[in-house]
Amino acid sequence: SEPPLQIIYRVQAPAGEIASRAEALLLEQTVELSRRVLPGASLEGLTVGQVVAIEPVAEGEFRVTVAQPRAATADDPAQLLNVLFGNSSLQPDVVLESVTVPDAQALLLGGPRFGLAGLRRLVGAEERAMTMTALKPMGLSVAKLASLCHAFAAAGLDFVKDDHGLADHAFCPFAERVRACLEATLRAAQVTGRRTRYVPNLIGSPETVLRQARIARELGVEAVMISPMLVGLPVLHELVRRHLDVPVLAHPAFGGALRIQPRALLGQLFPLFGADAVIYPNVGGRFSYDRATCEAIARTLRRPHVPIAPALPVPAGGIQVDRVTEVLQFYGPETLLLIGGSLLEAPVDPALLAQLRP
Repeated sequence: SEPPLQIIYRVQAPAGEIASRAEALLLEQTVELSRRVLPGASLEGLTVGQVVAIEPVAEGEFRVTVAQPRAATADDPAQLLNVLFGNSSLQPDVVLESVTVPDAQALLLGGPRFGLAGLRRLVGAEERAMTMTALKPMGLSVAKLASLCHAFAAAGLDFVKDDHGLADHAFCPFAERVRACLEATLRAAQVTGRRTRYVPNLIGSPETVLRQARIARELGVEAVMISPMLVGLPVLHELVRRHLDVPVLAHPAFGGALRIQPRALLGQLFPLFGADAVIYPNVGGRFSYDRATCEAIARTLRRPHVPIAPALPVPAGGIQVDRVTEVLQFYGPETLLLIGGSLLEAPVDPALLAQLRP
């Protein structure tokens, strides 16, 4: 028989109630009925899975592993999420901790098309870590953003991306911004001899994102950024499989709105749905991820537990230039450092990036 999905939750419950709570969690995610009223055993293995293990974690907290039939997902990206954590995401005593889909389903979803290796090839970084910064703040004109982009490209960064807050604003329309920033990287390359890749942010309704993807393709963009939790993970999947032929960087905005552990959401689901690189908050920055969480995300991205390509970890969120050596010692060279605000606090100096060169 076909292997099921293996899903791990953290569940808060008294020890005497955890068995019944785990059973209710299992059934809530598919049939939404107790076994007492299910129409016979014909649903077993088709839409009704089983509780595989219950392990105590702390007083009143348990790790619950359930197996759900692949058939329940209909091999549809949105329905897969529904089976993983649909109704139960509304229950305050449950956190989704880990997800393992059958190998055949992982191959069907596709995962990263370029991944770590493809992004290395794109910028000619065979062994070293890579660098990126963001165009900000929101409110700048197209000309000012392009000027910033040129300065960063002249400094030798591998990627310059839109800040995730840049949309199709009246003060910096998407098409004009993309055209101007691409031109800025070309001008810088005529001096430096190496090309910085500009990464525009695709954001909006599905129709708007499709239009932006078409514009980016027509203008020659070589990588894009998407916030999967804002536009939707199924939208990311469809864009990757049908509408984009360049690497996709995934931004974590709105990723804290659900009770899903960061390793599961950013390390497992984002790449499974097609992200080639995943941005996440680095330890010690403006956010609350600890060292173990950051290490787990990076490890999971680089070494997926299903047969998809390794993705590139992109630690971000307040990395200071003077911490680059420390961050690289923690992550190693299979990393894309996103250094944002600290590069704007002082003139951009190419020497700041010299330690990342071969």
